[in-house]
This record gives sequence, C-alpha cells and structure tokens, in this order.
Amino acid sequence: MSEDRKQEGLTALGGKTTYSNEYNPGLLEAFENLNQENDYWVRFNCPEFTTLCPITGQPDFAEIRISYIPDVKMVESKSLKLYLHSFRNHGGFHEDCVNRIMKDLIKLMDPKYIEVTGFFVPRGGISIYPYANYGRPGTKYEALAEKRMENHE
Repeated sequence: MSEDRKQEGLTALGGKTTYSNEYNPGLLEAFENLNQENDYWVRFNCPEFTTLCPITGQPDFAEIRISYIPDVKMVESKSLKLYLHSFRNHGGFHEDCVNRIMKDLIKLMDPKYIEVTGFFVPRGGISIYPYANYGRPGTKYEALAEKRMENHE
C-alpha cells in the first residue's frame, strides 16, 4: 500500500482480506476527494448482497445500488465491499438494510447527495425494491433529493 493511502488511514486496501460475520459500520473507510470543485456521480453496483430475514432467519439476496455526489470524502470501495458483507448474518428487513446503508455512508462521508436502492430477489412471489435518498439540507441537493423522490418509479 502506498504511503499516501496509509496516511489517509486506509487499512483495507492492499491488506489481507478479513470478512466480518457481524454487521459492522466500522469497516467503512474514506479518502479525500481530489475533485471537490466538481459535481459528479459515483455509482456502486453490488449484485451479491445477502442478509437474513429477522423473523425466519432465511437468507435474502439483493443487488444494492449506491449513487452519490461526493464532497470532501469518498468511500473506499474495498471497505464498502467488506461492510456490505457484514450484513450476511444480520437480521434486517429489506427497507431497514437500505436505510441503514445510506445512513452509515452519510455518517462516513457527508456527501452532497446519496441514494441507495435494494433490488431484492422475490421470496413468496413478491419482489421488494426499497429506495432511500438524502440531499444536504439547505442546498440544491436537498431539492434534488425531493425531485428524485417525487419521480421515483
């Protein structure tokens, strides 16, 4: 791992991969956005997300999509992978998982805007696709969040 990354406090990138068997937002790591003067989208598609139904304990499978407009900090992708894996034995409803992921990323990065969608595989013949978003209050990103929520399909 480069000295620059070590100075930023990144430990997951370039290190041995260790998977957590319990939900752990402490796995998330951030680094400085080198293009803070620009608004741009960052999108992650995580097609192998798994969690457990909190009632039955049966596994739930989903693709999680995360899109955000960064400000000062950005999430490091390997740490995001490890964090999402930590849901594997976590009992959470689909909607709770999506909102928890969004809130943990807001706490980590304080992005200008973020949205998280879960495309959960049908169980019992019903698909659930929870969507949550956030725009920084008092900014144009708050209006963006409202607009995207109103137009969400």
